[in-house]
Amino acid sequence: MGGGYSNRTRATQFNPTGSVRKYPNLQKKRIYVPELKKTITLVLSTRAIKTINKRGAHSVLKKAGVI
Repeated sequence: MGGGYSNRTRATQFNPTGSVRKYPNLQKKRIYVPELKKTITLVLSTRAIKTINKRGAHSVLKKAGVI
């Protein structure tokens, strides 16, 4: 009866510490910049989208060197 592994073995065998890759949550977004009267398509992380909503597209993209 039962399985072949203790919980301690399962914790290390199937989830080795440090080998799980974590990737940013990237989204494709079209952003309108009123100062340039242009729409720009970018691939952004969700954190970057929140920053643009907070500080404004022109200032954030200028600081990042996109425009």
